[in-house]
Amino acid sequence: MLAVQSQPSLLRSTENPQPSNQPGHPIASSATVSTSTAPDSVARALPDQVPENAPEHCPGTESDQAGKASACQGCPNQSVCASAPKGPDPDLPIIKERMKAVKSKILIMSGKGGVGKSTFTAQLGWAFSSDEETQTAIMDIDICGPSIPTILGLANQSIHASSTGWSPVYVSDNLCCMSIGFLLPSQTSAVIWRGPKKNGLIKQFLKDVDWTAGLEEEEEGEEREERDMREEREERGEPLIDYMLIDTPPGTSDEHLSIVGYLKESGIDGAVLLTTPQEVSLQDVRKEISFCRKMSVPIIGIVENMAGFVCPACHGRSDIFYPSTGGAKALCEELGLNFLGSVPLDPRIGKCCDLGESFVDEYPDSPASKAYLEVIDKIRKIVA
Repeated sequence: MLAVQSQPSLLRSTENPQPSNQPGHPIASSATVSTSTAPDSVARALPDQVPENAPEHCPGTESDQAGKASACQGCPNQSVCASAPKGPDPDLPIIKERMKAVKSKILIMSGKGGVGKSTFTAQLGWAFSSDEETQTAIMDIDICGPSIPTILGLANQSIHASSTGWSPVYVSDNLCCMSIGFLLPSQTSAVIWRGPKKNGLIKQFLKDVDWTAGLEEEEEGEEREERDMREEREERGEPLIDYMLIDTPPGTSDEHLSIVGYLKESGIDGAVLLTTPQEVSLQDVRKEISFCRKMSVPIIGIVENMAGFVCPACHGRSDIFYPSTGGAKALCEELGLNFLGSVPLDPRIGKCCDLGESFVDEYPDSPASKAYLEVIDKIRKIVA
């Protein structure tokens, strides 16, 4: 697990640190030196609690299997790990307290990679935040392939730490984001981490990020009406963040287990599953459905993405991925799930992702935009 420190003065930097005014910082190195950082310093991930001389499949010092697993045989730390105290994670109450500020927490999932989870997450975030009174946050837990910063137009941004924790990066006044992409020294840097280190960073995103940064205190020049609205919400004890969208990597592994476990006490409103029409993708989505049911995660519904190609000129439609078994709609009918809708391919979606623009705002007349809005409206009604 990552060593978690909520106070910026306790953050550590890796060897050969960059000047604090430079964006990003290497985080793949496990060697550290203690430093004292200013409150506005660039936030950095801390090393995990897997010893440097641990074997390849070390379960981690906080695991119940620490010192007992087969991988521990012959490890010089075996006796220490086996005798270390075990028990409930002491950080869970802290996470629960942080998450009180969030009303609805939605996972975006799929067993298959490349089906458009990050793109859909970004479009969902932009759609929710189109209402100026709705505060939306996006958490990117795709540790090895973070694409949310680019899609939201936040490439080369960095995270800063304050006395209240890490500050998310803002797309607009009511849409913020947190991703490991903001911690990497460059967009080509690979994250070569084992499971415990990934899990630790996810815990930091939940525990150490001040998701309501700036919302409790009024900005200079803010209009009186909006200020009164926030004061009323605080008086009623209502959460300041309306939606938290959690973009997950493909599969049902470390990141998924971690986010579900860490949010168990806080509650997850549900998961939106994405798939493409062909059976190869549906097979993996069935595994994701099984995961959600075993982990007691409510399934909001399934979205069929890339459901045919629509020509931007003539609006003619062609099936690129043939739904040989009936596609996502047939799967939902088979398993009793909500079918949220189909979103067709449009080459301009990829263009908007590269440019960090909202496709729905840029091309409102596209059939894909209309499909996005219909799906998003269904999700809003189900979660409400």
